[in-house]
Amino acid sequence: MLLERRQIPLGRRRSISSDIVDLVKIIDASGLDYRLTAAGTIIEADWNQLMDVARKCHAEMRQKTDRVITFMKIDDYADRSGRLNGAIASVEGKLGKPVKK
Repeated sequence: MLLERRQIPLGRRRSISSDIVDLVKIIDASGLDYRLTAAGTIIEADWNQLMDVARKCHAEMRQKTDRVITFMKIDDYADRSGRLNGAIASVEGKLGKPVKK
């Protein structure tokens, strides 16, 4: 299962990269496979693990500001695993070359 998530703290300064660092530390400490993108983070795990990390990240950001918007998108594809790398490899194989990362 994949979770694509991003958080927007409202009432903060323009740059939130230092806030994102704290969230990446939580995700990294979980031991789950993840990819940080310019627009959010994609994590691969089962439902309970994903919700635990999402809850911790939301709570961390709420400690910093009174209002947080959390966007989450779940991709539940049966009992598949290794999709963070597998999906990209599949596209690259059909394209015949690596994609930009």
